[in-house]
Amino acid sequence: MANGSTRPTSRDVAQAAGVSQAAVSLVLGEKWRGRVSAATAERVREAARELGYRPNLAARNLRLGHTRTVLLVVPALTTEFFAGVYTGAARVAARHGFGVVLYPSPEGIGPARNPFASAQAALDGVIASSMAADALTAIRGDQLPLVMLDSDPAGSIGGATVNLDIADGVRQVTEHLLGLGHRRFLHLAADIASWTFEVRAHELATRLAGTPGTSLRTVRAHISIDAARTAAETALAARGPRPTAIICDDDKLAAGAYKAVRRLGLSIPDDISVTGLDDLALATAIDPELTTVRLDAELFGERGMQALLAVLEGREPEEGDIPVQLVVRGSTAPPSAP
Repeated sequence: MANGSTRPTSRDVAQAAGVSQAAVSLVLGEKWRGRVSAATAERVREAARELGYRPNLAARNLRLGHTRTVLLVVPALTTEFFAGVYTGAARVAARHGFGVVLYPSPEGIGPARNPFASAQAALDGVIASSMAADALTAIRGDQLPLVMLDSDPAGSIGGATVNLDIADGVRQVTEHLLGLGHRRFLHLAADIASWTFEVRAHELATRLAGTPGTSLRTVRAHISIDAARTAAETALAARGPRPTAIICDDDKLAAGAYKAVRRLGLSIPDDISVTGLDDLALATAIDPELTTVRLDAELFGERGMQALLAVLEGREPEEGDIPVQLVVRGSTAPPSAP
């Protein structure tokens, strides 16, 4: 160390790197871009590593009035998807000296109580799912630097948006089923007022409207296996031509559809094909394994945190939706002969 057994300071790092203390603060605070060269930034980081220098975050936060804490607001923790979002966000946050507090708001209907005396005083920013927007407003998180996940870029309550390419996921599912020969569809839709589910319904209806000879019926259910089973069973037992494929807004709804199909003495995929959306662990636990759309939850969380860091630094977040991928498994096949 530069001062014997004492802890190295930013002045020691500046002297070792041949730069000013201000340059050290910029580099170690990840605010050097456009202010110092990449070569200088690397020289500062190397000097800090050699000296074993660690910035005093507590002191710096007191000076700057920041806590380096971000709130991630999600609708619930009953699915591993949002656990993946948290993992990705926390990974990026840790690299930049931030912590992430996870705040679930079941079904997006608002929190039981505000977890902070003042969110504006306790937090530097918020990342929130559009399904939890009520909770966001209740804790006044919409008045902080904000990034919305799964949210309409044109109608967001504020801040930047990061989205998965859900519309393309629905296109992939629809084209897969049409290619197999299906023409009669049941849409098992999530009974939640959310932009992401509106996109799914709109894209499905649009794709089928452009294909002659197709029919589409929609029933809604809360995202639970029992609710989905009840809704699907009622729809399948109704009079008229039975759909040959059920398109579900999420994998839990698909699991409920499986139970409904079997209660009616039908089989998957011989009598009816079923698709989901998420690619949860559940998708490979049911039999036959579920054809679904894989959403990269951890990448979603990473991009959300990267966007918030950009907002905090006055930069434009990365543009473009995150790609999704259809995973074809045993739950889909050509429709059987009438």
